[in-house]
Amino acid sequence: MRPLRARRINALADTAATAHSRVMTQPRPSERPFCHVDTWVFDLDNTLYSARHNLFELIDRKIGEFIAAALRLDSAAARRVQKSYFSEYGTTLRGLMLNHGIDPTAFLDFVHQIDVSRVPPSPELDVALERLDGRKLIFTNASARHAEKVIARLGVAHHFDAIFDIRDAGYIAKPDPASYAALVERHAVDPRAAAMIDDIARNLAPAAELGMVTVWVRTGSTWGQEGSDGDHIDVVVDDLADWLTEIVDA
Repeated sequence: MRPLRARRINALADTAATAHSRVMTQPRPSERPFCHVDTWVFDLDNTLYSARHNLFELIDRKIGEFIAAALRLDSAAARRVQKSYFSEYGTTLRGLMLNHGIDPTAFLDFVHQIDVSRVPPSPELDVALERLDGRKLIFTNASARHAEKVIARLGVAHHFDAIFDIRDAGYIAKPDPASYAALVERHAVDPRAAAMIDDIARNLAPAAELGMVTVWVRTGSTWGQEGSDGDHIDVVVDDLADWLTEIVDA
């Protein structure tokens, strides 16, 4: 686990001098780097479960099918639209809404009609979340219904206090700062006492600006790595359950 920047662990150091420092610092052995966190904000897909299960591949395919039918495009052209909108707007849906007036409910219902059984239950994640102190929220660009299916499959649904989905964000997706502001307001989150975990590096930048500790779950995907060279990432992990187990044992 990478050490936290001093400006990001001011709750541990409790000094104004280090609160805004960009210098990397190693916490003293007696300190728990996340002891000030009372709210844990988790992304869903490729974060709560490993990207190696390729669940998003099914969603990705459904998105292409939806675009091809809705815009009357061949599969190659639909693919270009899909990836262009994802890059520009944070979600393909946002681009479809703004440029084509697509009904978001129809889109979400279609693309999340997938079998989540390729994701196995995770007893390790269940135990780690049980031992993790604080509220646990899901912040996803997907729908709440999809999130509910996934966390039920993982066997961890009972740990989460709420799901903040794309509808709750007014269809304004991460990494638009407006969606983070909506999350903070809806669930009374104090960003200075919160941690955000996401597999897409650029999605962590607005969280860091608000004062959250940020954790990037590295998957090796091209889109996940975009923005990973910024200084807004505090911790990089490869497996969420392993990392959570590590910090609750610290």
